[in-house]
Amino acid sequence: MKVPHIIIAQIIRSLHDIFVDRRYSDKAVEFAFKNHHKWGSRDRRLFAESVYECVRHWRWLWHLAGLPDGDHAKRECIGDEQIWGVWAAQWVTSGKELPLFDELAGIRVQDIRAREKIEVAPMIRQSLPDWLDERCGRELGAAWPAIRATLNQPAEVYLRTNTLKTERRSLKERLGQDGFITEALKPIPTALVMQQRYNVFAMAAFKEGLFEVQDASSQRVAPFLQVEPGMKVIDACAGAGGKTLHLGALMQNKGRILALDVHQWKLNELRKRCGRAGVDVAETRLIEGSKSIKRLAGYADRVLLDVPCSGLGVLRRNPDAKWKLSEVEIDRLIIEQQDILTRYSSLVKPGGKLVYATCSILPSENEQQVQKFLATHGDEWTLEEELKLNPAETGHDGFYAARLVRSMKQPEAAAESASAESTSAESVSAESTSAEEVDDAPVSNPEPEARRPVAGGEKSDSE
Repeated sequence: MKVPHIIIAQIIRSLHDIFVDRRYSDKAVEFAFKNHHKWGSRDRRLFAESVYECVRHWRWLWHLAGLPDGDHAKRECIGDEQIWGVWAAQWVTSGKELPLFDELAGIRVQDIRAREKIEVAPMIRQSLPDWLDERCGRELGAAWPAIRATLNQPAEVYLRTNTLKTERRSLKERLGQDGFITEALKPIPTALVMQQRYNVFAMAAFKEGLFEVQDASSQRVAPFLQVEPGMKVIDACAGAGGKTLHLGALMQNKGRILALDVHQWKLNELRKRCGRAGVDVAETRLIEGSKSIKRLAGYADRVLLDVPCSGLGVLRRNPDAKWKLSEVEIDRLIIEQQDILTRYSSLVKPGGKLVYATCSILPSENEQQVQKFLATHGDEWTLEEELKLNPAETGHDGFYAARLVRSMKQPEAAAESASAESTSAESVSAESTSAEEVDDAPVSNPEPEARRPVAGGEKSDSE
């Protein structure tokens, strides 16, 4: 196989962007594609797969390259020479012959093969920071080794059928006619899994709004909220609206969805996606302070809290997150999650339901958060059901969701507050922006339903 030097040189530059300049992998890949718009599909696939495999197995490949363990995480120790060594290790272990590039002159394949046989610590073999391996082991116990191995596997691409415009069988047939092979995922009625990797966002069916890209586990969250047509629903951490769109389909475009977020640009993307998907019951509202929340007290039949989290359940899709995340950031997110759950729970009317959800695998972000909340709000809230999706068991992303029911009988103080603010909550419609007002142009850079941990804990993708 003849390998163009220009592609490998760009892989090296992109890995430098990711590990030295701290750019996210998807952005580095996107930037490279824009700079090399003449690359064909084969070149793009080679480039993207090589970048993601190097990121996913960075620490292990660093070891195979004969570089000092520990230096893999030090930006001052990562230069072009080291990155060429990492790429060479990835290329050799994938069964390919090294090309005769000047940059590879000092690299011996037999040395790489010899290091493969050396027994190393699990965190090196599975390419994890020590602190992350230790924390996950501490929280997950005997379940962690299997989860750890699963999270290092490439993720499949799942589609969610947009039932406002089609049904799964018709979508499968349409994609087949267009040359794209999919299989139905039986346990999830809207899910299709791609049998090969394609640029799904270039498909005509995507541009027509017939499907969204969404992992199988993520597709289980919106139905877990148990919405019905005609309800008032709040997606309180809406991001760019992946689950807002799903809720709109489940409600058959009847009722009202109020999508909230602290970032206007994400709400702008959400509005575009609603236009493409044909969701016309969703309205957006920017959260600018506590008043925005208080005015909605007791308003909603259902509230979805898909909170900012570590994203450890979706490392297969965002492998560089493990190199950018820190224990301090996880602890900060836990505090933020508890605050969101406490404050936004007031939006649910008596007898209504709330779903607290994350794409994390850590109990400290999941069931322990719910237990803390119930310890102080147990007179008003009841845990109805939990959904724990272990990636090692499902083969999909790791997710957690808890459905809570608010009592019909509220504490006196809460009842007075809800009564005083009910009029304000009903007035939100006039101040919100309807999805019907936007054109139906597709999102400029749609991404799969997966989150990455970032400063501030916000979701920074199509969620």
